[in-house]
Amino acid sequence: MTNTDPMERIAAALERMSPPPLGAPDFTAEAFVWETRPDRLVAIDRVSRVPLDLLIGVERSRDTLLANTRQFARGLPANNALLWGARGMGKSSIVKAIHAAVRAEGHDLKLVELQREDLPTVGRLLDVLRHAPYRFVLFCDDLSFSHDDEHYKSLKAVLDGGVAGRPENVVLYATSNRRHLMPRDMIENERGSAINPSEAVEEKVSLSDRFGLWLGFHPCSQDEYLDMIRGYCDSHGLEVDADTLRAEAIEWQATRGSRSGRVAWQFFVDLAGRQGISLT
Repeated sequence: MTNTDPMERIAAALERMSPPPLGAPDFTAEAFVWETRPDRLVAIDRVSRVPLDLLIGVERSRDTLLANTRQFARGLPANNALLWGARGMGKSSIVKAIHAAVRAEGHDLKLVELQREDLPTVGRLLDVLRHAPYRFVLFCDDLSFSHDDEHYKSLKAVLDGGVAGRPENVVLYATSNRRHLMPRDMIENERGSAINPSEAVEEKVSLSDRFGLWLGFHPCSQDEYLDMIRGYCDSHGLEVDADTLRAEAIEWQATRGSRSGRVAWQFFVDLAGRQGISLT
């Protein structure tokens, strides 16, 4: 067995702990996922999304976020945005659809998805994006924090930017089922048990205040639910008797115990499969 110099072993261990800096990425793709171990931007060949005009019942939030994204793509001031509210009402879908719509207008806007568990590495990601000759929507889906979660401190690097400031070419869009990014019962528990109740949760709750835009997504009505399904049918050329479609769609929602854009899409997928219609 060959003896290895102790200094070489130490150097190898340090290199494993602190990998070399990420090389210049190839930004020819329109969308990326940030991966760690090692740090890298993985290009996405095809983004999973629906056309913007098929997102029904969220017109106000859609128009507000679209205007903000257009401003950003043109190099004008724009706000970070928190999309919060009911599950399955198109929060993540609207971000991806607006990205496509703005790109179709001639802006080479890039979308970068950051997983919640990778928030501690966001500083390294910002260093990569800061010097790139493009503008980036940094997208973090399903964002929330527990009482002992320290990831929210990393998010402040994007919202506040620290000494260096948030890169001028990066804007953050995050989605959450919670307006304040943490459960209401947890907020009340910490307020009730803390020595200084107001300070116990202020740091975490105030995180949502750092988003310039708060866009609420609320449960849809039955008419909106049916309009969503009809829109999918029209878009894919699926012809079904109106009364039959209504009866089956209402029955589907009853068996699911909920009504949302996601439930509407799931019903349409089932309907298309039964009708022999391909969605690809």
